[in-house]
Amino acid sequence: MLATLTDERFDDHGWIFGRKLDGERCIAYKKNGQVRLMSRNRHRLNAQFPEVAEALENDSADDLIVDGEIVAFDAHGEAKFELLQPRMGLEDPVKARRTGVAVHYFIFDMLYYGGYDLTRLRVVDRKSLLSKALSFQGAAHFLEEKSGGGLEYFKDACRLGWEGLIAKRGDGPYVHGRSRDWLKFKCVKNQEMVIGGYTAPRGSRTGFGALLVGYYKGDMLMYAGKVGTGFSEKTIADLMNKFRPLERATSPFAEDVKENGVHWLEPKLVAQVGFEEWTRFNKLRQPRYEGLRDDKAAKDVIKEEPK
Repeated sequence: MLATLTDERFDDHGWIFGRKLDGERCIAYKKNGQVRLMSRNRHRLNAQFPEVAEALENDSADDLIVDGEIVAFDAHGEAKFELLQPRMGLEDPVKARRTGVAVHYFIFDMLYYGGYDLTRLRVVDRKSLLSKALSFQGAAHFLEEKSGGGLEYFKDACRLGWEGLIAKRGDGPYVHGRSRDWLKFKCVKNQEMVIGGYTAPRGSRTGFGALLVGYYKGDMLMYAGKVGTGFSEKTIADLMNKFRPLERATSPFAEDVKENGVHWLEPKLVAQVGFEEWTRFNKLRQPRYEGLRDDKAAKDVIKEEPK
């Protein structure tokens, strides 16, 4: 189930409000003691996050499906997607642990338990069952959500540097897709963008100067601007290794891109990009790179607008 971005802010005791975490969405399945961690686009995540799988394996609860977010926190207690980057794509759990990135799985919903499909139950009832079913040890945590008080909670969230809140209609079922029963109240602006090319480096920088990014409108890849900040030397080197097999001779964008020294790429890679706002020309203002995502197909990336 996916939340819809909105500019609405409200207090309503028919809704529950919880922290929006900036990490990787994960559905966890457990049957006969065996755990599978799956991303939004059905990639298996056990090797990347072995501590999460271990925490669920050690729990006495079995025959279940739960939904949550895997995150890493900085020194100030802020969950940041870019901190997960050293673990992305790893296929060896030993290497994942050696990254030194501590990860946490915040579980906020339960879809199935003990032979029963729970998706038609109210979210408040699913939360109640979830809180009693698991022991939440190790890397597994219960994500608290509270009834009402959305306006004050949102102010606190922004003051604390959180990404925002998720508001959920208390009597809503779990649906497989995007719904207005779950709403995103965001303190910061970020979204996925497709990488369609890069510019040549200038000055002392090596690899590339900026990424050229866009989003899909139907079958057309629309140009949203260039992203030139947020990269370490290691990030640039890692991205260049991913770019080389994707080089192409022509632009993948539906619009003319007036940049010099451009290397075009097959639009396969998805980056998370933070920004200040959209301009009236549908370009990103002050964009910054936050990391690559491997949990969403490029064709599914659209311009996310409040509804």
